[in-house]
Amino acid sequence: MKPMRHRYRRNRRNDGIRRLVRETELSVNDLIYPMFVVEGSGIKKEISTMPGNYHLSIDCLVEEGRRLVDLGIPAVNLFGYCEDKDLKGTGAYNPDGLVQRALRALKADCPALYLQTDVALDPYTTTGHDGLVVDGEIVNDETVDVLCKQAVSHAEAGGDMITPSDMMDGRIGAIRDALDAAGYQDTAIMSYAAKYASCFYGPFRGALDSAPREGDKKTYQMDPANRREAVKEVTKDVEEGADVVMVKPALAYLDVIAEVRRAVDVPVAAYHVSGEYGMIMAAAEKGWLDLDRAMVEATLAIKRAGADMILTYFAPKLAEALA
Repeated sequence: MKPMRHRYRRNRRNDGIRRLVRETELSVNDLIYPMFVVEGSGIKKEISTMPGNYHLSIDCLVEEGRRLVDLGIPAVNLFGYCEDKDLKGTGAYNPDGLVQRALRALKADCPALYLQTDVALDPYTTTGHDGLVVDGEIVNDETVDVLCKQAVSHAEAGGDMITPSDMMDGRIGAIRDALDAAGYQDTAIMSYAAKYASCFYGPFRGALDSAPREGDKKTYQMDPANRREAVKEVTKDVEEGADVVMVKPALAYLDVIAEVRRAVDVPVAAYHVSGEYGMIMAAAEKGWLDLDRAMVEATLAIKRAGADMILTYFAPKLAEALA
């Protein structure tokens, strides 16, 4: 047999060379942990649709925050379970609202944590939509006005980064202007720039009671069939002042993450959403997957596609595994 010049297995021969030639590294520094805060005290209740994740009262949220700091996780993204909903989502910008109080508590007790906050109206409206509903239509500009109030209230309470997840047109520029006018020029914005109308959000909506009561979210979230449209969306949000852009979901949209990474020069985030998390957890429970290996491989794939940071419900478990 003629000698082969190129034997690619030489660079896979043992662990040392595999580590030296590895193209993508996953680190605890890549991780953002989404957390769910509820009213009350002493509450740490596992979310039935998202095993291993919890509804936490503020005192337990702070306790968990300390653990995340010890694990080296740099950031959390905070979601509030609003019990006092109305048609106009006024709870979203209440200065003494649940998220606002949680931010103040985390900032005081866990200053090392970088605090991101969800900005959208679906947890606060009786309709379950990300925007205000007027005569059966999800209205854009009126919603943006409320989102600006919500963003400023989060910045006032100590939020380091505002993360609008609503997909209304023009909201990034409006929020940037509102933050600057209120004196929060250093508060960053991570835009859910390419957020798809995906079936993989189901467990999350159960955790926040944020599913739409009527209709769906297809008039403002993106069609899963579209990739080029994602580039238009992220480019627009960068022009409006987004510091980071996000693709959501992540694992089912690796091609979109790669496309966005090539298109913009700001950091790219990806949200490994509840349904994607749940599939891995369920398969592992059945014994069909090794949970730790599947968790790491799935997250590594998201990083390899081009994500600079990853929101994942696996964050604490990943941090332990990577340590």
